[in-house]
Amino acid sequence: MQFIDEATIRVQGGKGGNGTLSFRREKYIERGGPDGGNGGDGGDVILVAEEALNTLIDFRYQPSYQARNGHGGASRNKTGAAGEATHVKVPVGTTVVDEETQEVVGDLRSHGETLLVANGGGRGLGNAAFKSSTNRAPRKTTPGHLGDVRKLRLQLKLLADVGLLGLPNAGKSTLIGQVSAANPKVADYPFTTLAPSLGVVRVAADASFVMADIPGLIVGAAEGAGLGAQFLRHLSRTRVLLHLVDVAPEDGGDPIDNALAIETELAEYSESLTERPIWLALSKVDQLEQAELDKLLDDFAEMFPDRPLYAISALGDIGLDDLVRDLMAFLTEEYLLARENENHAEYLEELEARITADVWAHSERMRARRSGEAEESAEDDLDDWDADDEDGEATEVIYVRD
Repeated sequence: MQFIDEATIRVQGGKGGNGTLSFRREKYIERGGPDGGNGGDGGDVILVAEEALNTLIDFRYQPSYQARNGHGGASRNKTGAAGEATHVKVPVGTTVVDEETQEVVGDLRSHGETLLVANGGGRGLGNAAFKSSTNRAPRKTTPGHLGDVRKLRLQLKLLADVGLLGLPNAGKSTLIGQVSAANPKVADYPFTTLAPSLGVVRVAADASFVMADIPGLIVGAAEGAGLGAQFLRHLSRTRVLLHLVDVAPEDGGDPIDNALAIETELAEYSESLTERPIWLALSKVDQLEQAELDKLLDDFAEMFPDRPLYAISALGDIGLDDLVRDLMAFLTEEYLLARENENHAEYLEELEARITADVWAHSERMRARRSGEAEESAEDDLDDWDADDEDGEATEVIYVRD
């Protein structure tokens, strides 16, 4: 299945039913009076979070949703039936933004959670509603109102506790495959991960957390290079970022320089995202002699003195138990702190709001850049066309049938 984490849809509430003009007509009953009923309200459009979904790809093929219209009223004071609501299923973790106002309409974080995104139109009134002591036979009715029409952008952010960060081929997919039941693609070339994946890391029978793997970042990712920045939004809801650094890069690069480059890209994407706790894990340590590893660990500890630092090898099963156990302990402590400390809980909510704003701003910049590149390409094509016809001669096209 293709992974799509952003889509734009159009939603429209149903139109309210019209009121009816009617007068009572029965044998032996004089002056029956008005009995036109009211219309029914239009249906609403409601988004519903569904944990079985993990992509927004369906919205690429069906981008428009409209609720049912309300039915018109009828004689004998019969009210029309209300329009049926349209329920649209979206993945858990979907943020909904109004394209026109740039307002975050809502955030669906748990299975079954609902969000009303388009109200149905109000009902029209039948002539019976206008009857009064001075107007015994009103001929006035009102039509039903149109429902709300909105253009919404859906952005999917995977819900995970730990997010993996690093260069392509740093060992992220191998790690998540070793410590969880996830089965990501693993190969000996960069960019094997083309879409985010989730894995549940079970530490004990009653203790587990979710780990997210995203495509590797490269220098320039924040400006659109490579695949990683496209999926960085999936790290915005994680409690901790685990930065994997290859101790023996195939290109011969310096591990510390590589680590600094990745964190620079992360800061350019979202300065607020760097406020999340970041842990460092030196990966593939089985490729180094112990003396080389000890020196590298000392260098990293000096460069990043406040970061938890681990030496691991997913294939060699080195250091994984300690890493997973410490991550579980940290997440448990964070959960308890957020539940018991109101100030900490408010800080986490405010931080996530700032990260969400950064994600939105980056998305807008990338859309503007793509639009500008498309316009520039179109202008270049037009210039080429004009250059070909500078001599002013008409181009004759001859079709030959065999």
